[in-house]
Amino acid sequence: MSQGERKLYDERGKFMQAVKDGHEIRDADWNACRVVLTTERVVLIGDEKRSIDIDTLGRVNDRFDVNQSAAVEGSYTSLRTDDMVFLVSTPDQDTFETALYKASLNNGILLVQHPAVEGGVVQDVEWTKAKTKISEDAIRFAMADGQKVRIDRDDIGDVETDKRTVDGQDRTVYEVEHTEDDRSVETHLTGESHHTAVMGALLEEGVERHRANLDLDGVEKQVIMALHSGVSPFDIPEFVDQDVERVEEIFDRLIEYDVIEVERERTEVALTPEGRQAAGESIGDR
Repeated sequence: MSQGERKLYDERGKFMQAVKDGHEIRDADWNACRVVLTTERVVLIGDEKRSIDIDTLGRVNDRFDVNQSAAVEGSYTSLRTDDMVFLVSTPDQDTFETALYKASLNNGILLVQHPAVEGGVVQDVEWTKAKTKISEDAIRFAMADGQKVRIDRDDIGDVETDKRTVDGQDRTVYEVEHTEDDRSVETHLTGESHHTAVMGALLEEGVERHRANLDLDGVEKQVIMALHSGVSPFDIPEFVDQDVERVEEIFDRLIEYDVIEVERERTEVALTPEGRQAAGESIGDR
């Protein structure tokens, strides 16, 4: 390790290289490895050593089901650079991902607007530099103007993405809805691309935590599992042994909670990332 580099995570796991030199590897398979995460890189040690610099990550943590072997894996972390994609699975995915968020974001400087919106009213606040701190339960910002902002990771109701010119540069901006002193506020965040790539994944994970509190009954979970398995929405009533009206009610509820989305008709639906996460968790519970 380089001077000042520290180890944050070291466990047995597995990985799949889904993209190499910009080309998908359709026959890729999982390989046993040692997963080492430091403050600067992810190292996958198997038959050979593969190293991914954290600052090169362009996207993190969305599904990349390059083939059936990837699709049936309930939970993994995708690490994308310009021309490579690695899928990494560990015994405790949440612990690994939190360590990854810390490696990328702790003590990093972001630009923050807070509160950008309060009680539905847009506020006239400037972008302010802030030092970031990630923990298992919260995202904290120590702002240059003295403010201390905390966003609980299980209290992120929604995240919108926008493109704006901030501080003279075109940037990705995340508009984060959460609560503060029992009132709804929005905090807007942006920064360098390697920070926003990981921050985006962290925020989406927070939205999933928030939605995971849904109290789904057994039939609703069966519907999610069936959609995840590729069953047509029109065949769901027979598949779960429920009448059409009951399934329509379930669709309406899952649409309301953004677990599925309408594609054509109200009965033509597909799993959202949140729905796929719920399906993966249900598979893991079996």
